[in-house]
Amino acid sequence: MEITLRWFGVKRGDEVIVPVYKYCATANVVVHCGATSVMVDICPEDLNISIENVKKAITPHTKAIIPVDLDGMPIDYDELFSLIESEEIRKLFVPTTEEQKLLGRILILSDSAHSIGAEYKGRRTGGLADISVFSFHAVKNLTTAEGGAIALNLPYPFDNEEIYNYLCAYTLHGQNKDALAKTKKGAWRYDIITSGYKGNMTDIMASLGLAGLENYKDEVLKVRKYIFDRYSAELKKYSWAQLPVYETTDKKSSYHLYCLRINDIFEKQRDDIIQAIFEKNVSVNVHYQPLPLLTAFKNEKFPMEHFPIAYDSYCREITLPVWYGLTDEMIDYVAKAVVKSVDEIVLG
Repeated sequence: MEITLRWFGVKRGDEVIVPVYKYCATANVVVHCGATSVMVDICPEDLNISIENVKKAITPHTKAIIPVDLDGMPIDYDELFSLIESEEIRKLFVPTTEEQKLLGRILILSDSAHSIGAEYKGRRTGGLADISVFSFHAVKNLTTAEGGAIALNLPYPFDNEEIYNYLCAYTLHGQNKDALAKTKKGAWRYDIITSGYKGNMTDIMASLGLAGLENYKDEVLKVRKYIFDRYSAELKKYSWAQLPVYETTDKKSSYHLYCLRINDIFEKQRDDIIQAIFEKNVSVNVHYQPLPLLTAFKNEKFPMEHFPIAYDSYCREITLPVWYGLTDEMIDYVAKAVVKSVDEIVLG
């Protein structure tokens, strides 16, 4: 994401809109570019960024929006593009680089870290935004142990292949040939076309990802969906359970995180429920702490009380384990541990 923002010319004085409810990486990359992360609240249904709130946050300083497909569920991309392509919002856009002038509007950079393989209106993530970025960290559905990928989908007159080649060099200290290319006969000479970074993936890591891709769509996604469905079938019996939305008419999740919310509880009760679940030898998590709760992002401009939906969701959220090796017995054990723990803490 940082590489993409730097290519687009995002710098000090610029603003980039991000959801307040997400891991810090989305905001950190903006800070690294010297720009300001403008946080907005989320939707109460699927925890994704509220496009209504995005509209309110746009100013002449806005250069990009980084929506996040939280938990693997795509945002409403058509609605977001309708907003930024509207005459009202286009008039606000002030380009300062050739790339910005060529696009002529705010860049949509999708944080698709969770959503590889997800669908929106029959299209796969990676082709839904101007540029999408995937994460292949060890906890992701598809992993290379660490690393990620940039998917370019910029409109004409951009040449996506030309940009790809530039970014390959940019992530290799600006060198226009990699080690393999230089092994060809007489091809030792190279150039440094820009002062870039060392950010390329190793071949060994890439091989892990290629192996994982072979059965990702037809096997991994199906297994993860099965786990989601089994959790939901068990937990929908309880009025206190707010189940995650992972399939609609227009959307299919990648089933990355099963984010359960417990109705009508506060943060301390949620924490006590988590502790009770752990005591039953089940590991759960919370996704995520809203950014204003974290030391690096606390400031007067974005106090937590400005984001009531994100804070309410955080206070009630518990993430259940989802991984390829879960058996039916394990899934049922987790669900029973959750139910029993809620009974102990909330129902007494």
